[in-house]
Amino acid sequence: MRSIITALHASAFCLTSMLPLAVHAQQSDWTGGDGAPTNPLACDATAASVDPGQYDGGSPTGAPDRKGKPLKVVDVPKLVGIGYFMSSAAGAQASAKEIGNMTVTTDGPTKANIDEQITFIDNYITSGVDGIMLSANDPVAVAPVLQKALAAGINVVTYDADAEHDARQWFINPATANGVAKTLIDQLAQQIGEDGSFAIVTSTFTTPNQARWISEMSAYAAKCHPKIKFLETVEAQEDNILSFNQAQTLINKYGDELNGIVGMTSVATPAASEAVQQNNLCGKVSVVGLALPNAMKPYITSGCVKSAVLWSTDDMGYAAATALRALADGTLKPGDKTFKAGKLGDLQIANKSEILLGAPKVFTKDNIASFNF
Repeated sequence: MRSIITALHASAFCLTSMLPLAVHAQQSDWTGGDGAPTNPLACDATAASVDPGQYDGGSPTGAPDRKGKPLKVVDVPKLVGIGYFMSSAAGAQASAKEIGNMTVTTDGPTKANIDEQITFIDNYITSGVDGIMLSANDPVAVAPVLQKALAAGINVVTYDADAEHDARQWFINPATANGVAKTLIDQLAQQIGEDGSFAIVTSTFTTPNQARWISEMSAYAAKCHPKIKFLETVEAQEDNILSFNQAQTLINKYGDELNGIVGMTSVATPAASEAVQQNNLCGKVSVVGLALPNAMKPYITSGCVKSAVLWSTDDMGYAAATALRALADGTLKPGDKTFKAGKLGDLQIANKSEILLGAPKVFTKDNIASFNF
């Protein structure tokens, strides 16, 4: 079991850096939620109407006229060499190839180190680029060097993990909190039934994005799947072995009452799947959760697990690179309510300066083989 899921540590941070959207309605608490107001989506596929509000992103100073001209872009992820960011880099390359007059170079630290990331960005400001796209290791610490880039007339777009709003122009938000909640609960209800019982394995009760997701899940379930039964949430510290052991504890504690386990991290979901498989409970206890497709392939292709959820990292990189081209051409600007993102179509703008990638991706036996991250 350890050999199958140990590699997940390298990518677990990608699921703990999301910044949640502002929320408005009240919700009933589940263990592990943040207790803040929520905004559950419609029970059907009706899209929510969102007023983006007044733009609060930054603005480059004295930027040259780049409209229609060749564009030199650097992509600085949290770190290079892992599947998650290799996939987003491939998406950026696909955008550059499609556009034709833009080059994208992916470069960055080999560890998720903010000081090294700042150095990479600073060096590219000095060497000269037209645009910077990045996933921030620290939203506050990276802000000064990004503000330096804006002051030099360089366009700046963040993706995956945001920076301070005035230090970049736009953030490609790969998944909203209420969008994650809807997808997870809909998948869960489909698999365990409207009156099934489930438990949650999270990292800690204080991890901001996971606590937000749990609160939104509670609100959405109350609204759209009111008979589904929540049992408890357990903490697993983003640790492979602890996640497995916590899933095992839930199996032992609840027995036949346990119909499903929801994993809130890219470590917890495959670990829970392994626990279910080792206990010969495939088909009896469903596992639904956030996970990298490569980690879930053994469980989904065998039929033990039906689905896993995550955003498309390829689309995320594609959208970020396409946004930089649009900034250079003046077709993406403050006040816009949608963004024409090439093959992705019109993406919604929300929270003043965020471009929403859309609903999370659901990986199943039919499509998981085509993803490699």
